[in-house]
Amino acid sequence: MRIEQKSMSPRAWAELGLLALIWGGSFLSNAFALREVGPVTIVAFRIAGAALVLWAYVLWRGFAVPRGPRIWLDFAIMGLFNNVLPFTFITWGQQHVPSGLAAILNGSTAIFGVLFAAIIFADEKLTGRKATGVALGFAGMAAVIGPEALGGLDLTSLGQLALVCAAVCYGVSGTWARARLSGLTPQVAAMGMLTCSSVMIVPFALWTEGMPGTGALAAAPSLFYLAVFATAAAYLLYYRVLTIAGTGNLLLVTLLVAPIAVLLGALVLGEALGWRAGMGFALLAAGLAVIDGRLLRLLRV
Repeated sequence: MRIEQKSMSPRAWAELGLLALIWGGSFLSNAFALREVGPVTIVAFRIAGAALVLWAYVLWRGFAVPRGPRIWLDFAIMGLFNNVLPFTFITWGQQHVPSGLAAILNGSTAIFGVLFAAIIFADEKLTGRKATGVALGFAGMAAVIGPEALGGLDLTSLGQLALVCAAVCYGVSGTWARARLSGLTPQVAAMGMLTCSSVMIVPFALWTEGMPGTGALAAAPSLFYLAVFATAAAYLLYYRVLTIAGTGNLLLVTLLVAPIAVLLGALVLGEALGWRAGMGFALLAAGLAVIDGRLLRLLRV
């Protein structure tokens, strides 16, 4: 994860905040959808719906669609680790973990991204500053999960571990994207990834959970939000912010998503997270701030 920092204009801040709000709302939408349909069905609707939206966008913009089998294999691997596995881990985990806590654990994504990039790429070495940030991030995850998880794997503990696995998958996918997909138009890469993800998740959802019943109609607003806003529109907004603000500033999204999800969970679902969750998020935020480096430079001034 090469951190490139640019100045943040008011418009960039506004779009970054909008992206964080969209992704923060995805945890609330998952919680509502889970009341009506199974977790794998939710993921199938989310991925397939987003793929259709992005296909329409790519064709409308006239982007060239890749045709070689190797690039589609790269899309498939990216889709597995960036969509199929993490979306499924998150949605399954939210059956047993409050939405705010799920967002906090998902905040460790950037920590794993830095760690895997340091292992794979020669120009992403784990400096002392980055190592400190990663250590703080892992301390945050340990604080959130708590020592009692070591005493026995109940459904709550498994749900928390599933969310950590989702963050690991995102870290792997970020490394894969840099290694294999960096030369593609981002919107085309997202479309190809989601297309391959759909081919994987839709048959799996039908096999494990069957055809969606009437519950899918009740969950339609949540499923629509997840597919159109939290996935398709979020990818397009993500790459727009990336262009104008740089990858370093996009780390701020990780810090913004969790408190938004916690606030929505408290206001809408009545979730109450304990002091340990707050301590864990503080440690994760500190780790990301250390990796980002700007706060340290300000403190030296």
